Amino acid sequence: MSTTVTTTAPTTDTTTVAAPSVGSMLLAGSAATVGAAVATAAVAVAGQAAGISTAVAGAPIPASGFAVLTLIFSVLGLVIATVLRRFARRPRTAWVRTTVVLTVLSLVPDVLVDAAVTTKVLLMLTHVVAAAIVIPTVARRLA
Repeated sequence: MSTTVTTTAPTTDTTTVAAPSVGSMLLAGSAATVGAAVATAAVAVAGQAAGISTAVAGAPIPASGFAVLTLIFSVLGLVIATVLRRFARRPRTAWVRTTVVLTVLSLVPDVLVDAAVTTKVLLMLTHVVAAAIVIPTVARRLA
């Protein structure tokens, strides 16, 4: 009488999922940029409605100013994401680390500016709102 033993070698799943294209990242990032611009303007308007001044050094910042600056710096962020996507070993990690540091650094002028404390807090809130919209949206589209 003989015994036959059958063993099966474990298989490895070699299916790879392609990273989203740069076009997909830019499209989602652009949509997030517009959303962030609208959100920061809305935060500024809500702050003004609550009686918080947006005056810095005596000159009020219009709600559209919040939107325009959000657009400009978010587009700059998309350029950074595109470069990281191309050259970084781990673009998602590099993106999140870079943008979190830049967001924190963007708060420094708000702390130092000649404005009321409530205005400073409102300014910092707009930075955080924009970052909370743009950073995760772009990160999801980086490998």
